[in-house]
Amino acid sequence: MLVAGNWKMNGSQAMVRALLPSLAGEIAGIGVDVVVCPPFPYLSLAVECLAGSVLGVGAQDMHPAPCGAHTGEVSAQMLLDVGCNWVILGHSERRAGNGEDDLAVARKTRTALAAGLSPIVCVGETLEQREAGRTFDVVAAQLSAVLEGAGPERAASLVLAYEPVWAIGTGLTASPEQAQEVHSRLRQQAEAFAPDAGRSLRVLYGGSVKAANAAALFAMPDIDGGLIGGASLDAGEFAAICRAAEGRSWNS
Repeated sequence: MLVAGNWKMNGSQAMVRALLPSLAGEIAGIGVDVVVCPPFPYLSLAVECLAGSVLGVGAQDMHPAPCGAHTGEVSAQMLLDVGCNWVILGHSERRAGNGEDDLAVARKTRTALAAGLSPIVCVGETLEQREAGRTFDVVAAQLSAVLEGAGPERAASLVLAYEPVWAIGTGLTASPEQAQEVHSRLRQQAEAFAPDAGRSLRVLYGGSVKAANAAALFAMPDIDGGLIGGASLDAGEFAAICRAAEGRSWNS
């Protein structure tokens, strides 16, 4: 199980110094992988604050090129240099707001894997696509590009995050059964591409996960944790979600 916190464009040095040591104390010794992904300016400070803890640190994006004339961008090597070992790629907000298509996400995924970062790659459908009955077509196309970019030999190192766009920041949440149905399809597709990937792939759910609904979501057989947005900005709430994931780990 894996729980990752996406802070999005939130935070400050004071918040990092207050929240992360508190969170590390609350989940010390927990039996799941936990990652926090603050904005770029606070990555080094997050690594410093979490030294010796069980938490990993990830970024919210990266450029596919190793260096060069890419003003405002950050490379995989830079993330590794400041102590990151995870990176979120293809989040729906970047797909919609920054024009990132499936090919762009695939390129970034390939670069991250080659550099030794662990990518958390997001896929998901809009409300219009779900209502039109296109959910599986949309997520299958998104995953296909990522798998082709990774290649069969590296596909097993991927982490996917299914984030129904209609449930991000809206307070709406896919039911455990709705999420399970999509997660199962994603795992089957990955296994058809590379059997090892299907067996080892972790598929997170990312759509308004809270302490109140985490246990029900994590009880589903193909939900392997969560990509958490707003709830990751509260140490107590995020720790409760992590403990719900640990409960699934012990019971599975």
